[in-house]
Amino acid sequence: MIDRRTALKGAAATAVAALACPSLARATPAAFAPKPGDWRTFEIRTKVTLPPSKGVARVWVPTPSFVADDWTRPERSTFSGDAAKADLIEGPIGMVVAEWREGAAAPTLEVVSRFSTRDRAVDLSASGATLSAADRALYLAPTELIPTDGIVAETAKKAVGDASTDRAKAEAIYQWVVANTFRDAKVRGCGLGDVATMLESGNLGGKCADLNALFVGLARAAGLPARDVYGIRVAPSRFGYKSLGANSETITKAQHCRAEVWLDGPGWTPVDPADVRKVALEEPPANLPLDDPKVAAARKTLFGAWEGNWLAFNDAHDVALPGSAGPKLGFLMYPQAETVAGRLDCLDADSFKYAITTREIVA
Repeated sequence: MIDRRTALKGAAATAVAALACPSLARATPAAFAPKPGDWRTFEIRTKVTLPPSKGVARVWVPTPSFVADDWTRPERSTFSGDAAKADLIEGPIGMVVAEWREGAAAPTLEVVSRFSTRDRAVDLSASGATLSAADRALYLAPTELIPTDGIVAETAKKAVGDASTDRAKAEAIYQWVVANTFRDAKVRGCGLGDVATMLESGNLGGKCADLNALFVGLARAAGLPARDVYGIRVAPSRFGYKSLGANSETITKAQHCRAEVWLDGPGWTPVDPADVRKVALEEPPANLPLDDPKVAAARKTLFGAWEGNWLAFNDAHDVALPGSAGPKLGFLMYPQAETVAGRLDCLDADSFKYAITTREIVA
């Protein structure tokens, strides 16, 4: 048993050590409880270099275009390079499109984007938010990779169970995804988001574009408007989670998809079951059980809150790239390029030769 005098001596010693070594004072992170506060501004820089062009070459670089006044505000995007023509396309799917003529020696493009963001937490008991009929129809509709009938509808019914309110249904689906899926480190990039194939195969492993798309598909099938939001991590987590942040200024492979579900009253509500599974797999010492305190905290928090260390590009599905000869994309989260040889592998940044860096703009 530790008496009061011993406890006081221990506390004093810790305080002295923290003064001598400030990093010790930061060793214990704050509880995982993001909430709206100060806005932070970031700049991301994407540099693309293509091989010498034997024909026309094109590049598409996503830019911030997702607007939500309470937590993310896209600012300006600029570009430079030696393209024969290039344009900044604004709107729901922002991007810079560049084209080089045959014979370009080393096609290059640099895109610089700024945006502001902050932590987000929704009051689940709030009232007043309403969704237009058009948006409700849009965010209930199936996509090529996210059908809402067949096995998706059957699974949604099982996941929802006896839940009767929209909030209860959304929470039941969220908990079902956390409990029944796993993060598969072998999956390339962020995954494909092919929901029906996941369910039909019985293989519920994947990454964020798979697991959060599964949430979105099940929610839509249950009559809840929902959407994926595609983006990239830009800063470390301030809550001590190494797995939930960009831990370097180089973020070339830090893409991350999140999800939202509409609840009448609170409005768009952030969820991220994929990150719960990422914490379980990757948070040191790794392979944590769901009842581990760090996993349990993430599981509780990531229904209704996000940390603002992430850039939202767009929420688009079935994306047709302007001027492209290739097929539609399931989503646009990575730079894309095409040459006479066809579309380059956007998940192979070394061969594609693109790099993305980030920095925080401090006033």
